[in-house]
Amino acid sequence: MLIIALPMVVSSACDTVMIFTDRLFLSRLGSEQMSAAMVGGLTNFMLTTFFLGLTGYCTALVAQYLGAGRKDRCPAVITQGLIVCAAAYPLILAGRPAVHWLFDAMHIPTEQMGPQKLYFDILVFGTLINLVRNCLSCFFSGIGRTRIVMVSTITAMSVNVVLDYLFIFGKAGFPAMGIAGAAYATILGSVCGLLILGWKYFSRGIRSEYSVMRSFRHDRKAMGKLLRFGSPSGVELFLNLLAFDLVTLMFHSQGLTTAAAITVVFNWDLVSFVPLLGINIGVISLVGRSMGAREPDTAHRATMSGLKLAWMYSFCALLAFAIFPELLAGIFRPSRPDAIFAEAFPKAVLMLRLAALYVMGDAMMLVFGGALRGAGDTFWVMCISVGTHWTLLAVLAVSLRLFHFTPESAWFLLCITFLLFSGVLYLRYRSGTWRTLHVVESPDESHPCSPTPV
Repeated sequence: MLIIALPMVVSSACDTVMIFTDRLFLSRLGSEQMSAAMVGGLTNFMLTTFFLGLTGYCTALVAQYLGAGRKDRCPAVITQGLIVCAAAYPLILAGRPAVHWLFDAMHIPTEQMGPQKLYFDILVFGTLINLVRNCLSCFFSGIGRTRIVMVSTITAMSVNVVLDYLFIFGKAGFPAMGIAGAAYATILGSVCGLLILGWKYFSRGIRSEYSVMRSFRHDRKAMGKLLRFGSPSGVELFLNLLAFDLVTLMFHSQGLTTAAAITVVFNWDLVSFVPLLGINIGVISLVGRSMGAREPDTAHRATMSGLKLAWMYSFCALLAFAIFPELLAGIFRPSRPDAIFAEAFPKAVLMLRLAALYVMGDAMMLVFGGALRGAGDTFWVMCISVGTHWTLLAVLAVSLRLFHFTPESAWFLLCITFLLFSGVLYLRYRSGTWRTLHVVESPDESHPCSPTPV
C-alpha cells in the first residue's frame, strides 16, 4: 500500500498545489479574482467529471487484468479510454453556453462574473489534455508503477507555479494577464505532465512487456467492460460535482463577503481532501489486483491499510482546522487593504473550525468507496455517494432560501449531515457482497476449451 499509494498521494498533493497556487496568487489582486477562479475552475472540472469517472475505471480494469495474468489486455483498456476521450471533447465544448447561462441564473455579483467567465472559457479548451493525461495515469496506477505518475504531476505543478507567477503578475518580460494568465499556466503545466506520461507509455520496456503497439484498435469486450463498470463511476462523479458546484454557487450568490469566506474554506478543504484521492487510487489498484487473482482476503487487508493511512493524514488536517484557522485564513489576505476580505475573515475562521467535524468522514468514504470500486461494486457506490451530495444540496437550499439561515449556520448543518452519511459506505463494504464479484475472467476461464470451474 505504501509503495503504490504514497506516490499517488504526492501526485494528488501536487494537483492541489496547482489549484491552490492559482487562487493564492489571484487573491493578491483582490477577493473577487480569487472567488472567480474558484467557481470558474470548479465548473470547468464539473463538465469533464462523467468522462473522468468513466475512464478512471481503467485503473481497476488494468489492475484486475494484471492480477489475472493477462498483461496484453491492459493497454487495450487504455485505448478504449482514449477513444472515449476523443468522443467526449466536442460534447464538453458544446456545454459552454449552458455554463454561461448557469452563471447568470445564480446571480453572481458583477465584479466577479467577468473574470469568472474568462477563466472558464480558457480552461474549457484544455480539457482534452486532462482527459488523456488521466487515461495514461490510470495505466500506471493499475500496474502499480505510480512513481512515473508522481514525476509527471510534479513536473506539471512546477511548470504551473512558475508560469502562474510570470503570467499573472507580468514578470520576466511577460504582460500582466491576471486571471487569464492563471488559466494559461494551468493548461501549459498539464501539457508538460502529459508529455512525460506519453514518453513512458511508449518506452521500449512498456511496449514490449504489455504489447502496447498491438492495442490501438477498438476492442468490443474491453469497451463493454469499461462502459458497464465505469459508467456508474462517471455518473457518480458528474452528479457529485454538479451538486458541489451548485452548493458553491449558492454560497457565492449570498454576496462577495460570503463568496470570499467559502472560497478560503474550500481551498483548505481541497488540501485536506485531494491527497486522500492518492490513497483511494492505491486501494482501487490493490483491491482490483487481488480480486482479479480471486483473493478477497488480501483485498480486505489492503483496504484496512488504506484506512489507516487516510486516518493518519485526516487527523493532521483536523488539528490544523481546529487549532490554526486564523493562520490558514490569513494566508489569502490581499496585498492591499480589502474591505471584502476584512469582513469575510471571521466567517472563514468559524467555517474552517466547523470543517474539522467531517474530515475523518472524508477518509472513510474515499477508502471504502475505492475498495468497492476496485471489486466492481460501482452501482451501489454511485447510489450512496450521489445520494449524500444531493442531500447536502437540499439541506443548503432549504436552510438558505426557505429558512434564511446565516451562511455560517447553513455550513454547520452541511458538516453534520455529511458526518452522518460517512458511515453508509462502510456498511455496504461490511455486508461482504463485493467478495463474490468477478469483473474479468482468469486465463483458464477465458480459454474456450477450459473445463467449468467446480
